[in-house]
Amino acid sequence: MMAGMDTGLHIRIDAVDLPGRTCRASADDDAPAYADIHVAVQRRDRPAELLDPQPGDAASATWTLECTATASPTGIDVKGPYVQDRLGRRFIYLSWGTVDEQGRFTMFRRAKLMLDAVPADTLAAAARDGLLVGRLGLTDHDGNPLCARVEPPRITWTAEPAG
Repeated sequence: MMAGMDTGLHIRIDAVDLPGRTCRASADDDAPAYADIHVAVQRRDRPAELLDPQPGDAASATWTLECTATASPTGIDVKGPYVQDRLGRRFIYLSWGTVDEQGRFTMFRRAKLMLDAVPADTLAAAARDGLLVGRLGLTDHDGNPLCARVEPPRITWTAEPAG
C-alpha cells in the first residue's frame, strides 16, 4: 500500500458469550437494573444511529463495517462511518442499551474496541487482504455486559482474505 492511497477494508466483529437480557447496575447490586438489553455498533458522532442491534441473550453476534485504510508515516489509518476518532485514537463503540415496548434503544454502557491496539503487522495484512476480524466475548468478569476499553487479550485481531 502506497502512502496516502485509500484501499477498501472491512472490519468484522465476531462476538460470543453475550451476558443475557438483564444485568445489574453494578457488581455490588444483586437486583436486575436493566432489562431487554441489546448491543449494537454505534455510528460515528451519532449515538442514536446503531448498526444491527442484537439481543443480549443471542448465541453470537456479528457486524461487518465498511471502512478505508490509508498508509501514513505512522502506520495504517482506518476510517469509516462506524469508526470513532477521539484525540487521534480510532476505535469502534459497541453500545449496550435497553429496548422498550416501542423499540426505542436507551444506551446505558459502551465498550471501546481500540483499533490502535491492533498489531501493526495484522493491520497491514488486513489493509492488503481486505478484512480485519475482531473476536471477543461480551460478558465481563462479573457477568455483566463488557464495557470500557477493549484491547488484546480481551479481543483477538486477525487479517483474513476478503470474501
